[in-house]
Amino acid sequence: MRRGRARYDHDVLVVGAGIVGLSTAYALTRARPGVRVAVLEKEAGPARHQTGRNSGVIHSGVYYRPGSLKARFAVRGAQEMVKFCAEYGVPHEVTGKLIVATERSELPRLHALAQRGRENGIPVRELGPAQITEYEPYVRGLAAIRVGTTGICDFRAVADRLADLVTAAGAELRYGAAVTAVDRREGIGVAVRLSDGSVLRARALVNCAGLFADRLALLSGDDPPARIVPFRGEYYELAEERAELVRGLVYPVPDPAFPFLGVHLTRGIDGGVHLGPNAVPAAAREGYDWRTASADDLARTMAWPGVWRLARRHWRYGAGEIHRSLSRAAFTRAVGRLLPAIRVEDLRPAPAGVRAQAVLRDGTLVDDFLISEAPHTVHVLNAPSPAATASLPIGREVAGRVLAGL
Repeated sequence: MRRGRARYDHDVLVVGAGIVGLSTAYALTRARPGVRVAVLEKEAGPARHQTGRNSGVIHSGVYYRPGSLKARFAVRGAQEMVKFCAEYGVPHEVTGKLIVATERSELPRLHALAQRGRENGIPVRELGPAQITEYEPYVRGLAAIRVGTTGICDFRAVADRLADLVTAAGAELRYGAAVTAVDRREGIGVAVRLSDGSVLRARALVNCAGLFADRLALLSGDDPPARIVPFRGEYYELAEERAELVRGLVYPVPDPAFPFLGVHLTRGIDGGVHLGPNAVPAAAREGYDWRTASADDLARTMAWPGVWRLARRHWRYGAGEIHRSLSRAAFTRAVGRLLPAIRVEDLRPAPAGVRAQAVLRDGTLVDDFLISEAPHTVHVLNAPSPAATASLPIGREVAGRVLAGL
């Protein structure tokens, strides 16, 4: 590659057409009209993995450490996502949610969570048992907090709308375009080879590859501080005739060590009630059931020292999650802490998702969004939930970093 605009096929290549990649492309085209952007996606369409397989919750930001990217981007992103959905006709609803303590040992954590929410600028109301039943007649708990800014939407529809807006702004979306090699030359730019053998040259590359973000970083010549460990989130759906048991969104008090664990109850935008997820290690990056395994994915996962350190530290949690995965009765008991009227026969299997969780070498789960920069490259290395909620601010943040280097 040589310097000079004429030698580049595009200004920016965005790898990954999930909601974060599409939001980044959207932000690039809005911030600098005329910038030449291409979004490269290995699947046949957008939002086929984390974006299209989550619970559809617009998160408020109540859980996240004040000042963190998650806290700032989730609070701002929730407001922007509701506005985006209203403007472009995407199904959504601001429902609010309850976070319910069912044991006395959870009460201090519930109070701390209410305080954290207020520090993040989120209106929080504390409830007693009688007030809980006013919102959710079948839910039982010792105390709860109500977070009024939580909502639900169809994130796959959001991604589809972003794809339309990006193409209308002149960007190119290429599906079936897996990146197989990256050649980066400092001071010049990047070239990528695609699965069909074609080569594209650009001034910058944005890595929004989700479950494969660490691998793309390695392909680019960088050594990211974390590796993606896939956790499958498994869901059930309430039988239609029992859906009246849940009116809205009900969450347990999270464990600070694993805030993404804990079975919750979600009435989605389609009216169905989802229960879950639990979280079990997946035997493939796209392992949506126990039958799906990849020897290469497993070998890469097991080769990362952080996985063994994580397992040694938290094997009891993992064993409990696997037990609930294999036993519908155990899963029902977990739900029953919040919803005593639930029965095993009320549950119907629902599609699973896989969380792309970054794990550091010392076994620490990366708690915040992780975005790193290298010459001509920006890597989004950790963007699990609430990334869909926060996708518009994330996209602007990434686009700003890219444009600063062009």
